[in-house]
Amino acid sequence: MTKTPELLAPAGDMNKLRTALRFGADAVYAAADSFGLRAYAGNFTFDGLESAAALLHAAGKKLYVTVNIYADSDDIKRLPAFAERLAETGADGALVSDLGVFSVMRARAPALPLHVSTQANVTNAEAAKVWADLGASRIVLARETRLDEIAEIKKAAGVEIEAFVHGAMCVAYSGRCLLSAYYTGRSGNRGECAQSCRWEYGLTELSRGDELRAEEDGRGTYILSSKDLRMIDRLKELTDAGVDSFKIEGRMKSEYYVAGIVNAYRRAIDDMVAGKSFDPALLAETEKVSHREYTTGFYYGGAVAETGARKPETDYDFVAVVTDAGDGYADVEMRNRFAVGDVLEALSPSLPTDAHFTVTDITGADGAVAVADKVQAKLRLSCPLRLGKADILRRKRAPRG
Repeated sequence: MTKTPELLAPAGDMNKLRTALRFGADAVYAAADSFGLRAYAGNFTFDGLESAAALLHAAGKKLYVTVNIYADSDDIKRLPAFAERLAETGADGALVSDLGVFSVMRARAPALPLHVSTQANVTNAEAAKVWADLGASRIVLARETRLDEIAEIKKAAGVEIEAFVHGAMCVAYSGRCLLSAYYTGRSGNRGECAQSCRWEYGLTELSRGDELRAEEDGRGTYILSSKDLRMIDRLKELTDAGVDSFKIEGRMKSEYYVAGIVNAYRRAIDDMVAGKSFDPALLAETEKVSHREYTTGFYYGGAVAETGARKPETDYDFVAVVTDAGDGYADVEMRNRFAVGDVLEALSPSLPTDAHFTVTDITGADGAVAVADKVQAKLRLSCPLRLGKADILRRKRAPRG
């Protein structure tokens, strides 16, 4: 029987954590207010981490906290108190990159399992073994690791192996980039990345300036922007290689993104474990959230990321979140415009991926509504589907023309 790997989802704030839990994550990773690499996510106070851990543990799930900056001397001085308080929150592990941070965490929070972050760029068995010998309980592989190297790394380290399966990638080595600090003074290695690799760049002949400009196509030139990783149809290969945890990138992504991607990977994992063939409809599910062009990253070789990916796009709008539901109705909170006559798809862990219905009526606080166009308006829809709280409704956009 195929083992069941952990599905690890991002949680940029408590609402996204609840969404990840609702749609099937086995664990989530989040950050405290400091020492993480996503300074502009919602992040959590220590009290918030305690609440998150309690919620997840009640459902039999786990919480991992990122402590993965590359620390300077001032950071190291503040770290002991942070480590001791973090251990009190009930977190199930901490992700670290910096060897000094690892040492302090081991000394001040000895009962807290330590996971070596992808930022530590573990790409070989010897590096993995050293970290394991130092006390790491899990290695998060560098994105540059090839599929055919994973089994050797797993055997040498003898600890859990975590690998990214979906989400954004950087034009950097294991995410260690200097572009943002160079252009904006915001260091990606300290959680302040301005995503400079995603900007549109131009190539010009110096003596002619913009008169002679090289472009990729009419939509712009994104020579440093990596395509997004997607491995949903190749999870069996990763499992067979020894991966214990499948990681989804995206603490800065939306609630809708978390729901859609976690839901798709949950179904893919469950089908794999049950011995079923891969359902191509799950590929389509990954297209319904905002994304760049997809790639299999470095798993099958390649020295650099596939670049040229333009701004994220999707053909679907997240139009409402379900706040309550019963036989024949759904109470929702509006997110994007929709109207009577629209066909809405339901994103729910308890329904098929193609579940949909036509909106026949909308009722608001003041009566019947023809067009829902007020964000966060509380509405009731007639709905033949059996929806649940926190399910999501989406609408396909009309073709451009």
